[in-house]
Amino acid sequence: MKHIGIWIDKEKAHIISVKENSEDMTTILSEIENFNVHGGSGTQFKGGPQDVVQDSKYLERQKHQFKAYVKKIIPFIKDTDKIVIYGPAETPERFNKELTQNYKDISKNVKDVLKADSMTDNQTKALIRSYFKKS
Repeated sequence: MKHIGIWIDKEKAHIISVKENSEDMTTILSEIENFNVHGGSGTQFKGGPQDVVQDSKYLERQKHQFKAYVKKIIPFIKDTDKIVIYGPAETPERFNKELTQNYKDISKNVKDVLKADSMTDNQTKALIRSYFKKS
């Protein structure tokens, strides 16, 4: 049986494969750009000229970059029995949603999606190891 834990955020994903006495960790970088949208009033006076901000353009580009990020992770998790996903903010839920929509054969192996703050590599390994010892 192959158990995998994934700690994922917008910058990187740590994929930890848990074996009886050891863990193997692979890190995948996301290449998702941080968009700093500039806009708003071009003057300090009320009613001055306004910049038009095209949020939809940035969000659409970020969506495509996230899908490419997921495609980079898939080869590492496709032959597994149990998957647990950890991470900060909404990234683990987005990753699970993408698996459910586009990778149904992998998504059926997802056992849990949990929140976790930023951690060191050893803390991440320990968290995944303890999760699979409980189950």
